[in-house]
Amino acid sequence: MGKTAAPELRAYMDKKLHLLLNANRSVVGVLRGFDAFMNLHLADAHEELDDGKYDPLGVVVVRGNSIVSLEALEPIDA
Repeated sequence: MGKTAAPELRAYMDKKLHLLLNANRSVVGVLRGFDAFMNLHLADAHEELDDGKYDPLGVVVVRGNSIVSLEALEPIDA
């Protein structure tokens, strides 16, 4: 088997991100780390609920295969 290349997410480190997950779940947090499978380590995370409220999560790891989209909520250095 070939070697898996790590995703190019270094520019997103220590930036606030909005993740859309499968099952239409939404999580916002600060990216602290990632791996070759795009598992993301987020700090200060919270889940955005349908009624406009949010549920604090703290530090979480989001599995890469559950991420549908990723959006930076802060400017990214080029």
